[in-house]
Amino acid sequence: MDIADLISLESIIPDMKATSKKQILQELATIAEKIVGRPAHEIVDVLVERERLGTTGVGHGVAIPHGKINDLDRLYGFFARLKQPVDFDSLDGEPVDLIFMLLAPESAGADHLKALAKVSRLLRDKSICEKLRGSEGGDAIYAILTASYKNSHAA
Repeated sequence: MDIADLISLESIIPDMKATSKKQILQELATIAEKIVGRPAHEIVDVLVERERLGTTGVGHGVAIPHGKINDLDRLYGFFARLKQPVDFDSLDGEPVDLIFMLLAPESAGADHLKALAKVSRLLRDKSICEKLRGSEGGDAIYAILTASYKNSHAA
């Protein structure tokens, strides 16, 4: 599974204006609702429940909120770049400006974990994060997310 299997141009928000963790999750859920066909409030509930277990702010300005939703047909990814970094209770205490939300079917099991690991590896790469922060628009972000992984991990 490639990052391109998870995201689409429609699932990228290049300039989110959210000012709180809660608002970020709500805006991502609103976009997700249109794509995955589940109510936004249900998606927010799953994400908030996961955050209660421990923050998904992984450090260096990156958060990877995720959760499992009933009746999804596959894994879905959503990416947002914030105009202004926001406190996300990150492990390193740094505010977040790059968010990759992952939604998985209840039955995803290992696929969910593999996708999380893949996204985590991608966003741990400082040069990719710099490109994402400096890019113009959703097309460029999509190209960076999908091409960077293939180029840096082709073998």
